[in-house]
Amino acid sequence: MKKEEFEVLIEELRALPKESEWVEFKVNNSKPDEIGEYISALSNSACLENKEFGYLVYGIEDKTHKIAGTEFKPKAKKIGNQELENWLATQLEPKIDFKIFEHKINDKSIVFFQIDSALNTPVSWKGEAYIRVGSYKKKLKDHPEKARKIWQKAESYDWSAAICENATINDLSKKAILKARQSFKSKNPKLKIEVENWDDITFLNKSKLCIKGKITNSAIILLGNPESEHFVAPSTSRITWILKDNNNVEKDYQHFTCPLILSVEDIHNKIRNLKYRYIVDSSLFPDEIDQYDPYVIREALHNCIAHQDYQKNGRINIVECEEGKLVFTNLGSFIPGSIESVIESDSPENYYRNSFLTNAMVSLNMIDTIGSGIKKMFTIQKNRFFPLPEYNLTNDQVKVTIYGKVLNLEYSQKLAQMPGLSLYDIILLDKVAKNKLPTKDEINYLKRKKLIEGRKPNYHISLSVAKNTEQKSDYIKLKGIDDNYCQTIILDYLHKFGKGTRSDFEKILLDKLSDRLDENQKINKIKNTLQKLKSTGRIRLESGKLWVLSK
Repeated sequence: MKKEEFEVLIEELRALPKESEWVEFKVNNSKPDEIGEYISALSNSACLENKEFGYLVYGIEDKTHKIAGTEFKPKAKKIGNQELENWLATQLEPKIDFKIFEHKINDKSIVFFQIDSALNTPVSWKGEAYIRVGSYKKKLKDHPEKARKIWQKAESYDWSAAICENATINDLSKKAILKARQSFKSKNPKLKIEVENWDDITFLNKSKLCIKGKITNSAIILLGNPESEHFVAPSTSRITWILKDNNNVEKDYQHFTCPLILSVEDIHNKIRNLKYRYIVDSSLFPDEIDQYDPYVIREALHNCIAHQDYQKNGRINIVECEEGKLVFTNLGSFIPGSIESVIESDSPENYYRNSFLTNAMVSLNMIDTIGSGIKKMFTIQKNRFFPLPEYNLTNDQVKVTIYGKVLNLEYSQKLAQMPGLSLYDIILLDKVAKNKLPTKDEINYLKRKKLIEGRKPNYHISLSVAKNTEQKSDYIKLKGIDDNYCQTIILDYLHKFGKGTRSDFEKILLDKLSDRLDENQKINKIKNTLQKLKSTGRIRLESGKLWVLSK
């Protein structure tokens, strides 16, 4: 950028009435990680403000917009052996362009980063996306309404619909096309005879895999020959299956690639779906079922394929753990925001990341678009009395854990039969049972319905749930003795024995306190109880460590 253009742009930015959401002024604060966070935030905010670029400007005071100059020299700065500019670029996802310009104005050094606006997907720094709220930098996940607006702007571009210019029908697998035809006829039985008369190009157009005979990224992913994967590079259509033992040590693995319409069957067959036996309703004979319901496996796997963010250039992973669980992971944020919102709305999303691919998978009977797939997974697990699917939506990826064994059959049976409990209620109680801390809103909801008790972070099922699920003993263990009873035991001890150390009280009380507390928390509770009795004048310390009753 020429000096004259540089000066004109700086004056335009300085003329802004206040620090805007797409411009950040600084003087010398140049911590590398903070720069990366600002690049993410300014890129995403520029997208929302319909600006071509965001700007991070050094040498301008943020409140007065006066030219102060800067000592920051980004092109001379290194992180390890890497130049700052290259180091920053490697940590951003998806990759975006930014340029660094340096000039002097009135003999004072000015530096600015010109950052491309986010396109198609929010920009993340080290796996976390940021946004500007006023003049403050915030995590995008804390502002889902802004994240949704960025995704909505992406609707005009769909990576899965992009044309692979040099690809032809010869780059697709004949076996995969035949499988696609069979699936299409199964989904559309009224078109069965008509489909038989379509040539392959006509079929691919009708099934929404090709556009006017041109091969799309979706066609390569679902139907492409393995050697055709290069057409979607640097993206990949790879799925990796990994087997781990009970110590989390990898025992086996295998990579699968396109055509995924065939690979999903190979992956399903690779998973060691052992038989699981358990006794229901006091029967003398055990029920024998597969560890993992076939529908749940296919739904989780197909969702990974349909909603993977292929522009992140990563793969889909399936980890099979011998302890009895499957973990599916795909890249990209969870567009609906939360699983609970999907369960409650029970309807399709207004927007999909890969709309073209999603529509193709619908036409091939791989997924549906009525929004019931995830809810059906939860319902199947509930009816089997297995733990519900567990979703982790952090680090710009979706991780789904499917359990293949019963953790507490009696509790699961009774909970599923409790009157008045919705699937949403059971999902939240399942979180509590797994020691997963619910959100603030979820906690308030459960407390209003009198389904949980306790204080953060140590929540447990309420007395009413314990009574209905025959978990009375567990309830007592989790609740533990209350503060008043704890004080009574200490005072009774001192009445009988005259004095006691804290370790004496720990021997009496540790196994009576809530099982939700770890040992350190239990010790702290006893310590706090002693201090409370001391502050109310009921006991005192003698000789530094002996507790006695106050006279």
